[in-house]
Amino acid sequence: MSPSFRPKAVVFDLDGTLVDSLPLVLRAIGHALEPFGPRPTKEIFARLGGPPARFLATLLDDVRNVPTALRRMDEYHRENAHLIRPFAGVDRLLGRLQSNNVHLGIWTGRDRESTDELLRTHQLERFFDAVMCGDDLPSHKPDPAGLREIIRRLDVRPDETLFVGDADVDVLGGVAAGVGTVLIEHDRVVDPEIRAQSWQTVDSPEAAFAMLLQWVVAQPTGARPPVHKH
Repeated sequence: MSPSFRPKAVVFDLDGTLVDSLPLVLRAIGHALEPFGPRPTKEIFARLGGPPARFLATLLDDVRNVPTALRRMDEYHRENAHLIRPFAGVDRLLGRLQSNNVHLGIWTGRDRESTDELLRTHQLERFFDAVMCGDDLPSHKPDPAGLREIIRRLDVRPDETLFVGDADVDVLGGVAAGVGTVLIEHDRVVDPEIRAQSWQTVDSPEAAFAMLLQWVVAQPTGARPPVHKH
């Protein structure tokens, strides 16, 4: 499909979309689950989203082990958070979008404290007008409340907004909010039903960044991306 849409606002997921944290996230989850079962693979994406306690419960045979697994995951992540880096081209992309009057937001399942720390460490906070984290609201992806709040804060309409993420819950949340979603696949096997509900799919964050830059430079404002309805 040839893009024909220049968004007024772009909202990004954080982990696996703007920052290369997937290897650390998988290692942290693996460390959390190590006493209780096999290490996870990228295919756990279908069950990620929202607070860690919730998705860990879906990965354990006994929910009584969630507190121990959560503690192990938090400790591992804190000790290794310095390994997280933005993907190549993030600063250029965000700067170009901002200079072209595109409003920017983040909708992440990551907690507020670690999100703010990541953005400060890599000097990304200056780009974003609205950031919604996993512990800001009682609801979590794919519930669209967080994305709708970002749209409200940015003062745009859903049909003027694009969401970029890399998990199934990102697509489902975008659909529920009436927002077209670009899905980054990261070489994983995506459920055909999820793929069908995304507006565009790309292999990598870098491919998503290139696509966004093309839209901003080449396309007129106002054409609406198709959004699949439930």
